[in-house]
Amino acid sequence: MTSGAVALTAEQMEQYRREGYVIVKNLFSEQHLAEIDSTFEGISQQVIPGYFEPDLSAETNDPLKRYPRVMHPHRINETAKRYMLHEPVLNVLRDLFEEEPIAAQSMFYYKPPGSRGQALHQDNFYLKVEPGNCIAAWTAIDAADEENGGMLVVPKTHDYELSCPEEADVTESFTKHFVKPPKDNKPVPARMERGDTLFFNGNLIHGSYRNKTKDRFRRAFICHYANESATHISHFYHPLFRADGSVIELENNPDGGPCGIEYEADYPH
Repeated sequence: MTSGAVALTAEQMEQYRREGYVIVKNLFSEQHLAEIDSTFEGISQQVIPGYFEPDLSAETNDPLKRYPRVMHPHRINETAKRYMLHEPVLNVLRDLFEEEPIAAQSMFYYKPPGSRGQALHQDNFYLKVEPGNCIAAWTAIDAADEENGGMLVVPKTHDYELSCPEEADVTESFTKHFVKPPKDNKPVPARMERGDTLFFNGNLIHGSYRNKTKDRFRRAFICHYANESATHISHFYHPLFRADGSVIELENNPDGGPCGIEYEADYPH
């Protein structure tokens, strides 16, 4: 049986369609990963207003103040942009979208030992890609498991509509929104080795718990993509990029979604 896919097997395509996510191995070589290591180690030692604003003093008690996430590093660093447009990742996305992907966002999470997680949420609540949806490519730079706050996914929730979030427990989550999974759907760990990439649908409920270790970071390079036929996206994600690095502009999506305008100016994903 053939799936019509180029980068994914029929079994991988079937899992994505059925569960809303799929883990793909070996899209990044060790040479690629070493370059990502070096790039974000360098970024971690500086303050870049608007993108990375750590407290570099040794006095902070919150690990995420010293190592917050880096937002949109592709806008300030050519290496990050190059890996956001990494051809093996784009080939998987072409299979999943069944059309050309366009890159909307990059992020880098350090998630040091002891740091809080990110409450369950749905990505397209924030990106607001229409028509179509977003897909995340979440690459483990460190092995990720239950102990160091690896990813949690709620299988089969990709078919659910976007939900209005409740308030998260901010003593355990660094973000404020929490989407409660349906009664019969439970989060499961997406255990990953260094270099594995998790692809998931923009409606899939997902998040992570606290990094409970004392000595293991859980670094991840995370990018979000839209289908090229989309016409609208939230203003946080302009401009977008085609595979060749050229800019593509979509219309701003001011739609408050299922929750009206209450969450409109809260924060990007």
